[in-house]
Amino acid sequence: MPTTPVSRLTRSICLPNRTVRSRFTALYGVVFFLSGAGLLAIANFVTLGSRQVSHAVPGPEPVPQEQALTVARDQIAWLQNQLAEQHAAQARQLLAGSAIALAVMVVASIVLGRLIAGRVLRPLRTITSATRRITADNLHERLAVSGPADEVKDLADTIDELLERLEGAFAAQRRFVADASHELRTPLTTMRASLDVAVAKPEPAPPQTVALADRLRGELDQVDRLLEGLLVLARTQHGDLPDRATLSLARLASEAVETRSADIAARRLTVHEATGGDAPVRGSQALLRRMVDNLIDNAIRHNEDGGWIRVVIAADGEFAHLVVETGGDVLDPRQVAELTRPFRRLGADRTGTDDGTGLGLAIVAAVATAHGGILDLRARPGGGLRVGVSLPSVVHAGVPA
Repeated sequence: MPTTPVSRLTRSICLPNRTVRSRFTALYGVVFFLSGAGLLAIANFVTLGSRQVSHAVPGPEPVPQEQALTVARDQIAWLQNQLAEQHAAQARQLLAGSAIALAVMVVASIVLGRLIAGRVLRPLRTITSATRRITADNLHERLAVSGPADEVKDLADTIDELLERLEGAFAAQRRFVADASHELRTPLTTMRASLDVAVAKPEPAPPQTVALADRLRGELDQVDRLLEGLLVLARTQHGDLPDRATLSLARLASEAVETRSADIAARRLTVHEATGGDAPVRGSQALLRRMVDNLIDNAIRHNEDGGWIRVVIAADGEFAHLVVETGGDVLDPRQVAELTRPFRRLGADRTGTDDGTGLGLAIVAAVATAHGGILDLRARPGGGLRVGVSLPSVVHAGVPA
C-alpha cells in the first residue's frame, strides 16, 4: 500500500512504543492540523485577495488653483499610506491570530484525540488483560464483554467460544487419561498374578524362566508407577483436591527424607536441611505429600554418587517456600525449563540411568498450580538443579502432621 504524507508524518510523530492509542492520537492531531491549516489558508487568501485599494483620480476643475491642488494631492497620498499601513497591520494580526488559534486547537485535538482513543480502546484492553489471566488451569473463565454489538464484542464472543472449545478438549483429554490409567490396572494385575502362578508351580522352573519373570515384574511395576502418575496428574489438573487439611511443609520434607534414608545411604549422598519454621500450608494431604516425595525422589535419582542435597524450608508470611537443590553437571537452562512437561527428563545425561516415569516434576507443577502456588526450576551456575515450590501460607498455631 503506498504511503501518503499524512501517514508518514503520523509515523514520525508516534511515540517509541507505537501503541494503537498513540497512533490514533497522532493521526487525529495531524489530520486536524492539515485541515485547520488549509481552512486558514483559504480564509486568508480570500480576505487578503478581496482587499482593493482605490486611488482617487481628481476630476477636471474649471479653474484649479495651483497651491490648493498641491495640498490636496499631499493629503491624498498621506491618507493612502495610512490606509495601506492599517491593512498591513490587520493582515499581520490576522495571520498571527490564526497561527496561535491553530496551535491551540492542535494541542486540544491531541488531548481530546488521546482521550477518545483511550475510550474507544478500553474494551480491547479489558479483553487483553482477561485473556492473559486465562490459562489451561482456568479455562472455565470467560471474557463476557458487555456493550453494543460491534466489532469489539464480536471479537470477545469469538474468544469466549474458542475458550469453550479448548475447555472441552482439555476435559476430554484428562478424562481419557484417567479412565485409561484406571482400566489398564486390571490387565496389569492379571499379568502379575499369572507370572506368580507360573513361577510358584511345584516343579522347579528353569533359571531362564525365573529371570524372565523377575524382569517382567520389574517392567510391570514400572508401568504401574507410570499409570499411577498419569492418574494423579489427570486428577490434579482436573482440580480434584480431596482430604483438605493444614499441613506443615517442613514436617512433610523431613518425613520424605527420613523415609528414603536407605536410598540416600546407598548413593552416599549428604543431605543438608535448613528449616525456618513449620511453613504451614493448606490443601490435599495426599497430593501435597506426593509433591514433596517427588521432589526428594528427583533429588536422589538425578544425582551423582557421593553428591549432596540441600533442602530449605522458609516462610515470608504470604508464601511458604520449599527449595531442593542438588549438585552435578552444568545443565542447559532451556532443557531445564521443559522438565515440567510430561516425559521430559535429563536422567540419562546426568546419571547414565533413569528408572523414573518422567512425570515427577510434571506432577509437582500440577499440584503447586492446583493449590495456588508456583514451581521455579533453575539450572545452578555451578552445576546441578534448583527446584523451588511456593505455596500460599497459612498462619496457624500447632499445625497437625
